[in-house]
Amino acid sequence: MLAAVIVFILTYVLMLTFQKYRPIIALVSAGIYIAMGVLTIPEALGAVDFNVLLMIAGTMGTVLLLIESKMPALLADLILEKVPNVKWAIVTLSLFAGIISAFIDNVATVLMIAPIGLEIAKKQNINPVGMIIAISVSSNLQGAATLVGDTTSILLGGYAGMNFLDFFVYHGKPGIFFAVELGALCSASLLLILFKHETAPVESKGRTVVTDYVPSILMLGTVVALIVASLIPNTPKMINGIICMTIMVVGVIYTCIKNRSFETIRSIINGIDYATLLLLFGLFIVVGGITKAGVVDALAQMFAKVGGNNLFLIYTLITWGSVILSAFIDNIPYVATMLPVVQGIAKTMGVDPTLLYFGLLSGATLGGNLTPIGASANITGIGILRKAGYKVKNSDFTKIGVPFTLAAIIPAYIFFWVFYA
Repeated sequence: MLAAVIVFILTYVLMLTFQKYRPIIALVSAGIYIAMGVLTIPEALGAVDFNVLLMIAGTMGTVLLLIESKMPALLADLILEKVPNVKWAIVTLSLFAGIISAFIDNVATVLMIAPIGLEIAKKQNINPVGMIIAISVSSNLQGAATLVGDTTSILLGGYAGMNFLDFFVYHGKPGIFFAVELGALCSASLLLILFKHETAPVESKGRTVVTDYVPSILMLGTVVALIVASLIPNTPKMINGIICMTIMVVGVIYTCIKNRSFETIRSIINGIDYATLLLLFGLFIVVGGITKAGVVDALAQMFAKVGGNNLFLIYTLITWGSVILSAFIDNIPYVATMLPVVQGIAKTMGVDPTLLYFGLLSGATLGGNLTPIGASANITGIGILRKAGYKVKNSDFTKIGVPFTLAAIIPAYIFFWVFYA
């Protein structure tokens, strides 16, 4: 077990130190576990959740087609026609980004909505830093609302056997979606206070013309198909991944035929985030290795010992510990690692793991908003600002990110305890 722990710790230290090479580090670590004999090759492949990987890849491809169609930009334009001033434009764009992010990858959401914010700032002659930060943190918040909203949600769904509808109603109780929306309402109210001085009126520049409505239909079809599949008993284990990949392929074929060119295939191939997919592939094996070596069970027993079998204390430790850790480390490897630990804690205590699962997911997702490097959406938003020539200080981010995180996580923390304790 000691060797497995050392490899695991080194893996995380190296991933934090050399973030550019995280997928390579994870894959090498997975190979080390196999070479050490902790896992056989069949066991390693069995630890990989290919349903999750296919689901992420398929959704990424469909999102790329959706962005190219300019539908998100049109929706943003329609919303901006209704707002009276910059303050409401910021809050409305943030909420809109959140809604999109509940169904589309957070980074893709920021890439779609941030240019709208930059255009508003340019027209009003104001600094866009606060606006783009608000859009980024809101995108990160809503990613936990549905099964397809974020990689961490997909990880939880795959591990806990949750379907699309389980995020809305789980075991006859309000699901994580409602906790996230409660947090969104509280954090939106906070944004109104933070941007109370931005009262300059907003002028509409006109509506973006959508070039193709088929990608929108395909994106909606993905969500509907996932819902339908969740209602059908005894579906194949990889049904969600098959659905997402199939719809993406349909979209690619349609676009190739429409454009009479195979350029779309190259665009999709180049646009998919292989680094994330390879990182997850390696981490699935790493987590499988430490699980088989008994590390996960030992961590679960340690948590239970520290918490003294006090469910409230353990729930609090997991939730707020996840908030703090995710402010500095990527929440994808963190959640992938902690899911089996949480399950082990619940098993040790003889309780249902749902409360701890939801505490882990909400804490890990929202904790990324505490710092500029805590979430990919934040890194993307700041990158867009810097590319546009704006300097972003850490204080610029934290004065929005910290209160936003607290306003969102505290209501969710209470919500889960009330319904799932």
